[in-house]
Amino acid sequence: MKKYNVAVIGVGAVGIEMLRVLKQRNFPVNELRVFARSARDIEVDGEIYSVKPITPDGFGGIDIALFAGTEGEKGAAVTYAAEAVKKGAVVIDNGADFRMDLQVPLVVPEVNAADVKSHKGIIANPNCSTIQMVVALNPIHKKAGIKRIIVTTLQAASGAGKGAVEQLKEETSLIAQGGFNNVHVGAVNKSMPQQLAYNVFPHIGSFAEGDYTNEEWKLVKETHKIMHAPKLKISATTVRVPVRTGHSESVYIETDKYISVNKVREIFSKSPGVILMDDPNHNIYPMPKDVEGRDEVFVGRIRQDAFVKNGLWLWVVADNLRKGAATNAVQIAEELIK
Repeated sequence: MKKYNVAVIGVGAVGIEMLRVLKQRNFPVNELRVFARSARDIEVDGEIYSVKPITPDGFGGIDIALFAGTEGEKGAAVTYAAEAVKKGAVVIDNGADFRMDLQVPLVVPEVNAADVKSHKGIIANPNCSTIQMVVALNPIHKKAGIKRIIVTTLQAASGAGKGAVEQLKEETSLIAQGGFNNVHVGAVNKSMPQQLAYNVFPHIGSFAEGDYTNEEWKLVKETHKIMHAPKLKISATTVRVPVRTGHSESVYIETDKYISVNKVREIFSKSPGVILMDDPNHNIYPMPKDVEGRDEVFVGRIRQDAFVKNGLWLWVVADNLRKGAATNAVQIAEELIK
């Protein structure tokens, strides 16, 4: 089997998961280089990785460069992706910088793996909440056509990075110690715009057109591009919840053709990358605590709308650091080398 020289850029939560996923999925790595802003050694699952400072010359001889990316900020790929491509690497970028570039394929392998072939050196990894939604919806779309999506996401702290996870941890501890519900301003290192412990707030990203956040517009525009369905009507509300890892989504769809709940369950039971957990009479449905560390998208609470014949509700849960980021990026790399 041919082996490849791989670089991982960034050693935050997603970068660490990329290292973990490469090893767990036995990706054929010849040489692995790990880059970040500064040199240091890190330990992942008992293995020490030597992190080097990122420079353009560091990409010499690299075949695939996995940029961990930073949601909501300009990622390292803005500065270094072109340099990596010049050196002969294919860049797979988890950040938001290239997703809507018409020259850059935006890929979820279970949905549009063929788009990998159209790359010109850079392939974009979609937003975490988009990935799990399209993995769940695409099998229904292929069978019955989807004309309308209304989605509310319940997104974990880890989606906003290590600082957000620490904020949640600190706030929860302070409230538990003090027995009150509001954390004094300045008592914790704030990474998010509101208190998260014992709270939820409908504000992820920055507010943009029509008072939707840019996170909500990502769900719209990225889904259009991935599913090759630019006229699909999508409306989203994104909510931050006091969960460490694992995004949940309440998704309502209207299909072109009628499809029964039993048929939908049958479709999901045969869909790659999807695990059906739908037995409400026995309290079986997906929850973030159960999917952490898993690579699949979990679907449950499938039910017909009581008033709209072609309306369906779904509950969709996935690990936002795994399938929502690192695993999807490595799956793209696997498609690339086929």
